[in-house]
Amino acid sequence: MEFLDERSRGAAETLIERKAPDLGLPLTECATTGPLDPCTLVIFGASGDLTARKVIPALYNLFVHDSLPSPFTILGCARTSMSDEDFRARVGSTFSQGARRWEEFAAHLFYHTLEYNSGASYGKLAERLHHLDSEYGAGRNRVFYLAVPPDLYPMLAEMIGRNGMGAEDGDGRGWVRIVVEKPFGRDLRTAMDLDRALHRGFEERQIFRMDHYLAKETVQNILMLRFANAIFEPLWNRNFVDHVGIMAAETLGVEHRAGYYDRSGVLRDMFQNHLMQLLALIAMEPPSRFEADRVQEEKAKVFRSLKPLTAAGVHENLILGQYGPGTVDGREVPGYLDEPGVSPGSVTPTFAVLRLFLDNWRWRGVPFYLASGKRLARKVTEITVQFKEVPHSMFQSVLGERIMANRLILGIYPDESVRLTFQTKNPGPQLCLRSVLMDFRYYQGYGGPVLDAYDKALLDCIQGDHMLFWREDGVELCWAFLTPILEECETCEERAQLIHPYEGGSWGPAPARGWMRMMLDQ
Repeated sequence: MEFLDERSRGAAETLIERKAPDLGLPLTECATTGPLDPCTLVIFGASGDLTARKVIPALYNLFVHDSLPSPFTILGCARTSMSDEDFRARVGSTFSQGARRWEEFAAHLFYHTLEYNSGASYGKLAERLHHLDSEYGAGRNRVFYLAVPPDLYPMLAEMIGRNGMGAEDGDGRGWVRIVVEKPFGRDLRTAMDLDRALHRGFEERQIFRMDHYLAKETVQNILMLRFANAIFEPLWNRNFVDHVGIMAAETLGVEHRAGYYDRSGVLRDMFQNHLMQLLALIAMEPPSRFEADRVQEEKAKVFRSLKPLTAAGVHENLILGQYGPGTVDGREVPGYLDEPGVSPGSVTPTFAVLRLFLDNWRWRGVPFYLASGKRLARKVTEITVQFKEVPHSMFQSVLGERIMANRLILGIYPDESVRLTFQTKNPGPQLCLRSVLMDFRYYQGYGGPVLDAYDKALLDCIQGDHMLFWREDGVELCWAFLTPILEECETCEERAQLIHPYEGGSWGPAPARGWMRMMLDQ
């Protein structure tokens, strides 16, 4: 290390001393979370499925990893009449016997019966919160989490605000935040209506629109991969990238969500939120600083660059499908129309692949393929960046005309990885190329605690960090792009002819197979 000056040598030696034992690579310091403000988390819909499956387990996991503030309280609210003890027993029944530190965690759980449409009931809720603040020292800091059906969001937000619970103390000693989960409306008009309702009681900085996909570790890693490495970004443009594929495939059918899904379909369920966020992370420009507002602004620029589709363009760039009977993982599965709760003769799409373009300097002319569907051959969420073929092959006399182009695959879930294909000589006397794979597994060499997406999102909300949440303009820009597509699909006379059947356990309808092959890991 003689080429380093004294200061640089000391820094390098410090890193070398902290090598990962299995990789032999240096570890760098991670940004640590400072002390959190004490707070009360108020969960509306506390007797429901979302609270039991996601919200309480996430809070419990944060607690056992000592990642919740001290003090903190959790107040569940719902129409069901329960005592504090009943609520603790109800949510506790979803945990295994002898769950670590459960009794200690349960002591922070409380319950309040609430009539959602009664102003007087909210007045009693405000009194209960004041009592909890006084008794447990939560400091008038509150998070209102709406774990309820989306059609209740506007009423609840308005009632909370009308009863003064959305206002923050002028002396700066208390903050208030509200969390709503996707879907954020059904189209542009309803999304704007929801925002107006939220803003009657809360300012934009108080509103946290949660899409748990954004909090997945591998989704967060997209920006790190792009902007913390010098080897990718110079190639990340129309000069070197042939196309980009973003796919979220499921093997499950609609399961218990048939009532919601049959009114929504795959475009509302997956495209407006999850897939659009993945698109933004792949396509955005580097922000000047890694701060929430600046990252959100670069995402909004991507959404503003979406090239609108004409009515004719919709039919050229969108393929829809609906699953029929088939075989998944060796078992026979029913078709969509045979699922309980699905309307007879429904023409709701369960599969879609959309080709879109971004009208900006970096990506003009590069097609982005977004695909999602139920009852497909494999559960996989991944992003494929297909690079262009080499412009000239000096090996064509011995290898032929075509050399397979490089491909970068970002595995989001369940295969959490980064994979890069490239060409190398095959060992032996003959001159032959082979495509090889450089494969990084995301949790390789890491032995620390792992937070689930809900854990991370809730922690960021308590911290007041909007990085992994939607901003109002992003929601509306995405709906502005998708609403005309939905209207064209749902109002045209030949709607039934637009929905192509596909066998459960396949990769979608026949017209989509070409585009799907381009996205699948080859």
